[in-house]
Amino acid sequence: PTDRYFINVALVLALVTALETSTYWWPDGMQTVATVALIIMMTIKFFMIILVFMHLKYDSKLFSVMFYIGLGLAVLVYCVFLATFQFFV
Repeated sequence: PTDRYFINVALVLALVTALETSTYWWPDGMQTVATVALIIMMTIKFFMIILVFMHLKYDSKLFSVMFYIGLGLAVLVYCVFLATFQFFV
């Protein structure tokens, strides 16, 4: 990949990070929506960083599957944790 490709990826990551930090200013009644939005943005950033900067895009598919399973388990544990404390109610 060219330098321009990495610059574009960095700009997208900066934009997603700015959107993540903007959830701090959302109204108080939108915690559930903010949590779902943050999980989605976290997933986007995770895939971009793993695929581009860790060069997973060019490695064996086995490594991709291992990262997908790890991401799925992390999101599942996070959601179970939030549900345990009745965060979504």
